[in-house]
Amino acid sequence: MNIAFYAPLKSPHHPVPSGDRLMARQLMAALTLAGHKVTVVSELRSFLPSADSATEARDREAEQEIGRISGLWAASGTPDLWVSYHPYYKAPDLLGPALCRRFDIPYMTAETSYSGRRNVGCWAQAQERVLDGGRLAAANICFTERDRAGLAQAAPDARLVRLAPFIDPQPYLVRSPEPEANHLMTVAMMRPGDKLSSYEALAAALRLILDLPWTLGIVGDGPAREQIERLFAGELANRVVWHGQKDRAEIADLLATAALYLWPGHGEAYGLAYLEAQAAGVPVVAEAVAGVPEAVADGRSGILTPPGDAKAYASAIASLLRDDQTRTRLAAGARRFVTEERAIGIIAGQLNDIVVRACEGQTE
Repeated sequence: MNIAFYAPLKSPHHPVPSGDRLMARQLMAALTLAGHKVTVVSELRSFLPSADSATEARDREAEQEIGRISGLWAASGTPDLWVSYHPYYKAPDLLGPALCRRFDIPYMTAETSYSGRRNVGCWAQAQERVLDGGRLAAANICFTERDRAGLAQAAPDARLVRLAPFIDPQPYLVRSPEPEANHLMTVAMMRPGDKLSSYEALAAALRLILDLPWTLGIVGDGPAREQIERLFAGELANRVVWHGQKDRAEIADLLATAALYLWPGHGEAYGLAYLEAQAAGVPVVAEAVAGVPEAVADGRSGILTPPGDAKAYASAIASLLRDDQTRTRLAAGARRFVTEERAIGIIAGQLNDIVVRACEGQTE
């Protein structure tokens, strides 16, 4: 099929790396692997950072983009399907529903996110646009139970299907794990909000196990870097190595040396970095919060601790540093979990079934 792909929050071509960009790229790769031709149909970013942003200017840009795409399709033909990745209240799909209705094209979403508590102020209109797309879609792919439940409650008639978060594990599988004793690793962007909250929780837990000879490598950068560096100052300072931003190959090399992967995961949709670490054969210690349990198999590929409990988090890290047998078991389980359940080759077939059914007008 010829598939028009659109990510209203962040284009797959966006220069700044993030989990959102990575998932968009992986969806395109999975669809391509399944034999489809996938084209990014627009670079328009509908994201508005705050409730007082200029919605009228954004809507005008969207109307112009609809006109541009309509002209192209009128001249060269329409796609077989429109796939919209991650529409939510701050970045609704302002293009796909209108174009699909105009040209009678099947519409599909992946990772539509909806929460009723956002129905305030100007966000209420954006929320309705998200729901309009969800109701129109021949299939709404939900990567987490939280997203599925939120959309099901607001739009009971929406056609919902589950698909597990996934990655291409090959860059991590080609490296043999060579974990260094007591060496911990974290890979995360440095931004205010949930990212900063996780860094705060991580620093607090590590201060509780200073009696153990651990070291921590941190990969990432961003606007909150100075604030985060201060969290690890003092008695933590000589334990931490700041690697800065790295590409995927460099991250794979660093993960291969890690004994454990640490990231509490506050507010994570699911966290593709968890899957990357597990593909590298590194057990995860995270909190059972937000969408993290969708990406970490508790007891098989890592340990999940109660949300917000620094002592429990520190205890889980310490127990694995002291018990190499359990750590080794979880390391092997981590690789199995990704390769057998979350690899792109496996998910591509499942995704293809969803696409075919959507285009044929079948529902669950």
